[in-house]
Amino acid sequence: MAEIRIRNTNERIKGEQAVGEFLAQFDVIYEHWDPSKLREGLREKFTLTDEEKQEILDTFDAEIRDLAGRRGYRTWDIITLSEATPNLEELLAKFENVHTHTEDEVRAITAGKGIFIIKGNDEVGYFDVELEAGDVISVPEYTPHFFTLMDNKQIVAVRLFIETEGWIAHPHNDPTFVK
Repeated sequence: MAEIRIRNTNERIKGEQAVGEFLAQFDVIYEHWDPSKLREGLREKFTLTDEEKQEILDTFDAEIRDLAGRRGYRTWDIITLSEATPNLEELLAKFENVHTHTEDEVRAITAGKGIFIIKGNDEVGYFDVELEAGDVISVPEYTPHFFTLMDNKQIVAVRLFIETEGWIAHPHNDPTFVK
């Protein structure tokens, strides 16, 4: 279940309803899918074949199509990151800069853990949304944010896009952001 840490105060927000309500004030969509639907052999597997990726997409097809229908997403895929990913540190360095997109950035976590760091309003500042299997998040277009992995550096996620070529990051220079 997702958990939020507000960086300015170190306050933590827990529980599906409280997390959802907090994120909704910033137009961030939060949902929870049932990760137990996934075959047990895929629940903690971070190096996947194309067939296994398709199995994950097939398992969550109804949820994906529901979200896509509500938000206008037209394409989706699976991303896997782990110590087995070539050039993982370089890839993470690319992700770990505050940026925006011209469309929502959506992740449905099917295995592992990750963190979205999102800019709230002036009062809240930046906050971390710690995600695990079953958590689904959609960060709205033009919202400053970035995504990174947790200490275990393992994640599998469904990504949904409006643009068929995927999203493009636009750097967001923010002197108020502190890593």
